[in-house]
Amino acid sequence: MNGREEPGPAGSDAPVRPPLVRELLLVAGLFLVYKLGRRMATGHTGEAYRNGHGVWDLERALRLPGEGAVQSLLLHGDGLAHLANTYYAVVHFPATAVFLVWLYLRRPAHYVWARRILAAVTAAALVLHLTFPLAPPRMLAATGLVDTARVYGPSVYGPPETDQLSNQFAAMPSLHFGWALMVAVGLVVATRAGWRWLWLLHPLVTLLVIVGTANHFWLDALVAAALLGLALVVLRPPRHTATGAGRVRARQVPARDRALAGAGR
Repeated sequence: MNGREEPGPAGSDAPVRPPLVRELLLVAGLFLVYKLGRRMATGHTGEAYRNGHGVWDLERALRLPGEGAVQSLLLHGDGLAHLANTYYAVVHFPATAVFLVWLYLRRPAHYVWARRILAAVTAAALVLHLTFPLAPPRMLAATGLVDTARVYGPSVYGPPETDQLSNQFAAMPSLHFGWALMVAVGLVVATRAGWRWLWLLHPLVTLLVIVGTANHFWLDALVAAALLGLALVVLRPPRHTATGAGRVRARQVPARDRALAGAGR
């Protein structure tokens, strides 16, 4: 037996929960690699703007709805725009972290699956960020869109030329949307409650927020969804197992009592 892992009950098919310290180090390492990779993509301002205009023209050629249709809804009031900017700024990482923590504690096998999916999608996104720098629509005068974070706050970005904390030209694919969609898919797959489909509201709201605040094009979200779909095809989810509470209750019934109960049938 691997002493670094928590074993399941003897004779059961309970999944093994990965060692906590190893998982924390792994997730932290992946995050640092991603942040470093984003920094490597800076310095491509001209290319990012050219790609931005190309994506904008492609969307018009594909007759996709204009991002301005969503933004116009937010601009009906300062409060709604501020709320959307707040959602963009504070929900992305905490929601994903809570999702992974819950899976780790309650669905260990699904946790491993979800962590692999998120790592694969993030790695693929990083490659695209490095090879296809893209200015978001809020930076392009041709879109006619407002930078709602700058006008109404709060904003997580500074001026692109002085921002040392993030790569603002890593718009495609949108990991805001990709991670939100995986959170919803993961919870739908890992749970059995009838209302679990409501989790799909999270990526839907995220999509409207990233487009309405002019931080992403529609195509940024579509590419993220395509990458996630490919990862889901390659990395299949585990089969459902009994919950931890159910296994505990089963183990607490003495063997003698179970034999008597069986004899009485």
